[in-house]
Amino acid sequence: MITRSLFTLICLIFSFSVSAAELVKAADGSGTPGYKDTPKQPWSPYLVHDPDRPVPRKVNPGPATKPAVAPEDAVVLFDGSSLSQWSDTTWKLENGTLVADGNKSPSTKQQFGSFQLHLEFKPPADFDGPWHNQGNNGVMLHGLYEIQIFDSYSEPLYPDGQCASVYGQTPPMVNACRKPGEWQTYDIHFQAPVFEGKELKSPANVTVVHNGVLVHHHQVVHGGTGHRILPNYKHGISQGPISLAGHGCPVAFRNIWIREL
Repeated sequence: MITRSLFTLICLIFSFSVSAAELVKAADGSGTPGYKDTPKQPWSPYLVHDPDRPVPRKVNPGPATKPAVAPEDAVVLFDGSSLSQWSDTTWKLENGTLVADGNKSPSTKQQFGSFQLHLEFKPPADFDGPWHNQGNNGVMLHGLYEIQIFDSYSEPLYPDGQCASVYGQTPPMVNACRKPGEWQTYDIHFQAPVFEGKELKSPANVTVVHNGVLVHHHQVVHGGTGHRILPNYKHGISQGPISLAGHGCPVAFRNIWIREL
C-alpha cells in the first residue's frame, strides 16, 4: 500500500522527469520555459506551469544576515548539530549545515497543524547539473504543500514554479532571491485546512516572507502539490510533518525552527 508520505516522495522524485521536448517558451520572447498542455487553474486565467503567466519582478532584498535567534517557545528542528527531530536523515552534516544529498526527502518526526516556520537555505554557487535542478529543493508543509526553493536569481522557470511560489499554484508577488552561494531565509506562517471528516470546510492559507520581503499574504493554498496537475485536498488531514524536498542539488540548510499556533 502506498502511504501518504511515500506518494509525496514519489511525486517529488519524478517532478522533473517529463522530457524537455514538452517544454515550450513564453510567447513574449523572454525565454521563460513552461507547458501549454496542462490543465487550466480554476482560480486564475492561466494553465498549470504556464510560461505566459506574468513573471514576478525582481527586487533586491539586501545582503544576507546572520542566523536568526529562535524564540524561547520554538521547537528547534535543526541547530547545526543534531538531527534528532528528523527521519530519513541521509543528508550530509557539513560545518553546521544540513546539505541535501540526491533525491532523499527528510521529514520531521513531529506533526504540526498551524505554525510559524523559520529556515535558512543556500543554493550552491557552482552546481554542475541540469538547469532544472539548479538550487532545486522545497519546503513541504504537512508533507503536502510545497513552498518552492529554486535558483530564480539565475534560472528562468514558469512563474508558479520559481523560488517562493506555492508550487504549481501561485507565483510570489516579487522575486526576492539572492545570488546562489548566499544564505536566504523563509519565514512561513501557515494556517492549516479545516475538515469535517474528509470534507473541506476551510482551505489552508500561507503568508511567506522571503529574505525579509513579503511575497505571499494570506494566500489560499488550493490543495496538495503536484507537477503538471491541479492541486486537491484528497487527504482530509489538518496536520503533518515538515519535509525538505531533495531534487539532486546540494542545497544547504541551517537554523530551522517552528512555533505551533
